[in-house]
Amino acid sequence: MSIPIIYSLQNQEWWLITLGLILIAAVSDMLDGYFARRAHEVTHIGKWLDPICDTICIGSVVFYLILNGTIPLWFFIILILRYVSISIGAIYFINYTDLVLSANIFGKWASGLTALFVLLKIIPRTEILELLTMTCLLIVIPLLLISWIVYIGTFLKEFKKL
Repeated sequence: MSIPIIYSLQNQEWWLITLGLILIAAVSDMLDGYFARRAHEVTHIGKWLDPICDTICIGSVVFYLILNGTIPLWFFIILILRYVSISIGAIYFINYTDLVLSANIFGKWASGLTALFVLLKIIPRTEILELLTMTCLLIVIPLLLISWIVYIGTFLKEFKKL
């Protein structure tokens, strides 16, 4: 979904189309997980691929918004460093233990609010939206950092068991 979203971002008059595409991506991601759990079809590969796909989609859209000056570079750097460090740990434990890392509640909220932050950055600016966007960012950053710390704590705890 990131390619059509990025394409629609190239024309500011298409912000409603972009909004629709982001909502389709979010709802389809949510429904995918819901139906997998409901049908008892949750798999280790699904637990691993879902956050990767989310990160690729959100990350590529954020990167595009950095290139056009909408989102600051430091935000993208935090997202990438967090993701890479979590991925390295998760890959290690998948290869050498039975641990399959699942998303923690802070990570889920951080991902959802990151998507909301991106969404708010593409909507035409008003004073109230600017305030809401900054509030969202001020909530997202601590959630990203807390979830990162929780993942690192999980890795350290599991590493001690080896």
